[in-house]
Amino acid sequence: MQDAHGTFVWYELMTTDTKAAKAFYTTVAGWTAKDSGMPGMDYTLFCAPNGAHAAGLMTMPPGASAMNAPPAWLGYIAVRDVDASAAEVTANGGTVHRAPDDIPGVGRFAVVADPHGGVFSLFRGTDGEAPPTAPMGTPGFFGWNELMAGDLASDFAFYSKLFEWTKFDAMDMGAMGVYQIFGKGEAMFGGMMTKPAGTPMPPWWTFYINVEAIDAAIERVNAAGGKVTNGPMEVPGGAWIIQGMDPQGAGFALVAPKR
Repeated sequence: MQDAHGTFVWYELMTTDTKAAKAFYTTVAGWTAKDSGMPGMDYTLFCAPNGAHAAGLMTMPPGASAMNAPPAWLGYIAVRDVDASAAEVTANGGTVHRAPDDIPGVGRFAVVADPHGGVFSLFRGTDGEAPPTAPMGTPGFFGWNELMAGDLASDFAFYSKLFEWTKFDAMDMGAMGVYQIFGKGEAMFGGMMTKPAGTPMPPWWTFYINVEAIDAAIERVNAAGGKVTNGPMEVPGGAWIIQGMDPQGAGFALVAPKR
């Protein structure tokens, strides 16, 4: 998985009510849902309109519930060696929340956090191959990965060392600070900035699902019981975005090429 190292390859929602979450996201994102067929595990696969697997859904594990962790999306980032990368996370000031473990027939993963607490997962598939992707902007797939960081400079250094990310454009957002776009090779696939001062929650990742048009998507969010917390907003390049909260309290975001 050398070429995939440092790229987002999977997204997973851990929530308190999988049935309700399934209804919400199939309505909003245009996904279909099916059981994964994994023995002894209740795990749902969300599929994009073209039939490809786009994300996973599961009930929050007891450990997370015991820590009062809210429902949330988790991003999986491909690495060449999960155990080595988990050790590197610790060596560079991060935390390993779940030690490297195997998912039979799927791959090996670990749940970790950056030095300021932003949580993500490391992953390597059993066969060393990354899940298939779609061209950027394809409806039903994730199109952007965004970190509200504890500190932009030090957190970018952490992720860059771990995943070989490089800087693309940086946008001065005035009083909000600098928004740094990042990627690997010639592909840019995310951005990060220091989270707003006074924000009580720890740093967090937000993942943007591609939809065809943002206003129609907002109507679907509202009709399905979700809440738009920010937007609609036009971003550089002409795309439109919203950020929101699903009925169980997990944050999500949508991006579209038109209003």
